[in-house]
Amino acid sequence: MAFKLDGPLLLAGAGKMGTALLGGLLARGLKPGQVRIQDPAITPDAAVFLAQHGLKAEAHIKSMPTPPAMILVAVKPQVMDEVFPSLASHAGADTVVVSIAAGRNLASFEAHVPAKTAVVRAMPNTPAAIGRGMTVCVANRAVSERQRALTDAVLTSVGDVAWIGNEDLMDAVTAVSGSGPAYVFLLAEALADAGRAAGLDEALAAKLARATIAGAGELMQQSGSPAAELRRNVTSPGGTTAAALAVLMAEPGLTDLMTRAVAAATARGRELATPK
Repeated sequence: MAFKLDGPLLLAGAGKMGTALLGGLLARGLKPGQVRIQDPAITPDAAVFLAQHGLKAEAHIKSMPTPPAMILVAVKPQVMDEVFPSLASHAGADTVVVSIAAGRNLASFEAHVPAKTAVVRAMPNTPAAIGRGMTVCVANRAVSERQRALTDAVLTSVGDVAWIGNEDLMDAVTAVSGSGPAYVFLLAEALADAGRAAGLDEALAAKLARATIAGAGELMQQSGSPAAELRRNVTSPGGTTAAALAVLMAEPGLTDLMTRAVAAATARGRELATPK
């Protein structure tokens, strides 16, 4: 069944995340004619992607014949104050504003739209680019069940979606999920470095690290088993894995390091969300 909207989709920002979401929606059957895109500095790659679907970005959208069903805000947080007020002028009574900008709270959007405008703050992560993203959302009180379902439909086009009721938790969500892929990539780097230190050549060490982490992630995804159970399944008593885990799980170990890293990211998120 084709993806349908009750009105146009206004997408602000055709960067990596914006185009990933748009690609997911087009794959689900969204008609290009239902989309308006605002981006004054579109990249050549994004321009090619849009052209392939008969779309183009506009530097500034001054008017729309009908209010959008959704304003999807995918611009960088540092330009939000410059961009969003003009976008907000397009909102109608049934429009839901969905922001994927890190560190910008619901109140920062509500300040620019009429009272009782539906606003959703969402935090996706980069695996959305391959349809394996994880997005966490929090809604203001004006969001109806229909608008929540619409937001779900849009964001599940690139992966899983979860909802929380307490916006204060979004900084922790960002620290775990939004920033999380970088931690996994760092693990791949570290594992490859360790392989080289053990005598493997650079290409083989990198290949083993990449394949191992990608394969282990897919195994965890497909099995549905807890990570701790999967870890125990590959750990023979007195074996090589147990010897390595004795180092990684010693006090203070990897868990302590990751806890401190997430705490630092959470604290930084709160700093970025605090008006100067």
